[in-house]
Amino acid sequence: MKSSKYLTFSFISSWVFVFISCEPTSKVSTKKKPNIVFILVDDLGLHDLSVTGSTYYETPNVDRIANEGTVFTQGYAASRVCSPSRASIMLGQFTARHQITDWIGAKSGTDWRSLNRNDKLLPATYNHVLPKNDTTLAEAFAANGYKTFFAGKWHLGAEGSWPTDHGFEINKGGWDKGSPIGGFFSPWENPNLENTTAGENLSIRLGNETANFIEKNKDSTFLAYLSFYAVHGPIQTTEKHWAKYRKKAEEQGIKDSGYEMERVLPIRTVQDNPIYAGLVQQMDDAVGIVLDKLKQLGLEKNTIIVFTSDNGGVASGDAFSTTNLPLRGGKGYQWEGGIHEPYFIKVPWMTSTKQVDYPVSGTDFYPTLLDLAGIPLKPKQHVDGVSLKPLLEGTEIEARPLFWHYPHYGNQGGEPASMIREGDWKLIYYYEDGRNEMYNLATDPGEQHDLWVQHMEHGKILSTKLIFFLNDVHANNPASDPVFDAKLATKLHQQKIDVLLPRLETQRQKFLSPDFQPNEAWWSSKGTKD
Repeated sequence: MKSSKYLTFSFISSWVFVFISCEPTSKVSTKKKPNIVFILVDDLGLHDLSVTGSTYYETPNVDRIANEGTVFTQGYAASRVCSPSRASIMLGQFTARHQITDWIGAKSGTDWRSLNRNDKLLPATYNHVLPKNDTTLAEAFAANGYKTFFAGKWHLGAEGSWPTDHGFEINKGGWDKGSPIGGFFSPWENPNLENTTAGENLSIRLGNETANFIEKNKDSTFLAYLSFYAVHGPIQTTEKHWAKYRKKAEEQGIKDSGYEMERVLPIRTVQDNPIYAGLVQQMDDAVGIVLDKLKQLGLEKNTIIVFTSDNGGVASGDAFSTTNLPLRGGKGYQWEGGIHEPYFIKVPWMTSTKQVDYPVSGTDFYPTLLDLAGIPLKPKQHVDGVSLKPLLEGTEIEARPLFWHYPHYGNQGGEPASMIREGDWKLIYYYEDGRNEMYNLATDPGEQHDLWVQHMEHGKILSTKLIFFLNDVHANNPASDPVFDAKLATKLHQQKIDVLLPRLETQRQKFLSPDFQPNEAWWSSKGTKD
């Protein structure tokens, strides 16, 4: 499948790709199964890396993975928010099937009214733990002799459904919460990650914990799963990094405006948040710690590295920290900015395929890694995922549709919807009013031109496939809220335009001011190693 004109331009602007080759590749070493390092970043947008086109953020270590591995230009998270996406990686299933469809802890049903949101629908109920009866990615590798390690954000259930309950022997920092309680600098609150050094950076700590595990198990075969809390809020960095990126924004030219109104909320349109840029760099520095350890120990040639994100960058809601343009939307949104992610796989003995344009999902990691490790696949488990090994070898795999199901409201402005992508076409079904939108992503990756009316015949085919899938997996749906007040909704929306939008512009300029002073707590690493 051909990549979109935009994506081809975006990636080529960062480096020149080699054409996909079908030349024979060397075999996996028969002496030892490959190690796996899986790196998952929280809330990282497709264009939040220098290798994918950012001229503001600096990510030399993540860039190494992309440049030395294979870039899937049509890589998707399985959801537009965290817990569902993470569950899909662990289970190899689309969210409608495992029914963890919202971030765990989000209110649903009539409890939704306690947030005073005044929405048309009551969000659907959803599973709050990773199912015990399923075999996770970690359990599949552990059963085949792998040492398994988890560091960072879990957010797949409370105690009893932590990493060590689902196949990981060691857990450093994974628990109920989806954000770093206490912030990114020690002391933090985490029952599974002790505080040792005042002001220590959380991302760096997780990188060091992962590197230490690798060193201790260098003579074994391991799965190390590094799941950053970054770059989720709270948006924090050191004074040194803030100063660096404030100066860089000034040198690039600070725009008068950095936001515009999207359908529901204001949305960021520029990458110039120096605090967020520092947070991105700290994540990248931690990745460097792991990569350097693999090289130091001579494990590079037998270690597969995966890098991806669980959903799009936060452009609305939360900290309004980045932009995903020219992709529309961001975290929580139904458009490409919410689900189109960095998706890199480095297989040291497969070096000829530098770019793949076939649409792939987070559900595909499970069978792909099993296949690459020479472990029998578990098709009844990873039923919605396919092995990408043929694509890495330069051959093709059969086309298939991808499905998303989010019967909830996003904190960031997303609307309850289900989606299907097949070929270049993407259809979005909205639960509020039953309408459809349809886009051709090859010609319109920014989803600016709804083609439902012009191509309704094809749209009905996609709609039928979507409905069949949702019915087949018994997907949960939202319900109408009889107390919805349309006049109040209009008033609240106008407040976002009149009050929130100007306030965000003022805050943006404040962050870029030379005399900016943050809250004392997150400048606390001053004087410590960055």
